[in-house]
Amino acid sequence: MTTPARKKYLVTGGAGYVGSVVAAHLLERDHAVTVLDDLSTGFAEAVPEGAEFVEGRVQDAARLLDGSYDAVLHFAASSQVGESVAHPEKYWENNVGGTIALLAAMRAAGVRRLVFSSTAATYGEPVSVPITETAPTAPTSPYGATKLAVDHMIGGECAAHGLAAVSLRYFNVAGAYGSHGERHEPESHLIPLVLQVALGRREAISVYGDDYPTPDGTCVRDYIHVADLAEAHLLALDAMTAGEHLICNLGNGNGFSVREVVETVREVTGRPVPEITAPRRPGDPAVLVASADTARDRLGWRPTRTDLAAVVADAWDFARARHEEDRT
Repeated sequence: MTTPARKKYLVTGGAGYVGSVVAAHLLERDHAVTVLDDLSTGFAEAVPEGAEFVEGRVQDAARLLDGSYDAVLHFAASSQVGESVAHPEKYWENNVGGTIALLAAMRAAGVRRLVFSSTAATYGEPVSVPITETAPTAPTSPYGATKLAVDHMIGGECAAHGLAAVSLRYFNVAGAYGSHGERHEPESHLIPLVLQVALGRREAISVYGDDYPTPDGTCVRDYIHVADLAEAHLLALDAMTAGEHLICNLGNGNGFSVREVVETVREVTGRPVPEITAPRRPGDPAVLVASADTARDRLGWRPTRTDLAAVVADAWDFARARHEEDRT
């Protein structure tokens, strides 16, 4: 059997949740990895052992990139929906301005392959589910709008300059991969929030709306394990074509309600999780579930960690380890 050639990758935002897991997967395949991260939301200790770490903004990529790099995996972005509404200028500068600089640096260095961390927020409120890549894009926040703008920018770069690129639009990423897990300040994602309640760091979990047209009245979301997500990025590196911008949704194709997540956390942790029913939040769709047919057909990707209890268990192991470190 022929051993795959060792390649060199730049991972922007590689000190963050998804970026660090993807960097770890690349290193496990014996590739060379450089992580570029300004640590504004990432953590130096999250950078996998064996990766070269450069502290800096994505706008600094020009001083790193040269012809020795095979591709860039681009995760660096501001990603809080609420903050983007309050401070849209930050999101246009970081997400769009940063990617303009990155594409220019890649062009100058002759690096012609890119995997972009996009988002389901580009779709806004769905017209129908499951959501396919041909669904209308109508983002409801500056965060989603900036990610969509970058997707358009990448498409133009591919058509004009022969870039090979894949944009991966995530739905709800969850779980952990060894010592790499979800750490956001402030935290806005459901599973880590519920785990904070189980750890006693939060009094109760707020359930926003229990009168949606779903089986139990609470919102339904598509959760994907972060390790499955990482595998999709590695497959994307092998599936891209010069001059083409491929867009793939990533999800497990099934949805779990807020109450199902809360109950699963109770079962996995064996701890009480008080909940408070609160009014609906404006703009929260009842159901967000992805069609991952394109990722299956074009990348050969199939998620294997689709059991909600297993996803929660991985996240719980990481949350407990972090909790113990904080206490000491």
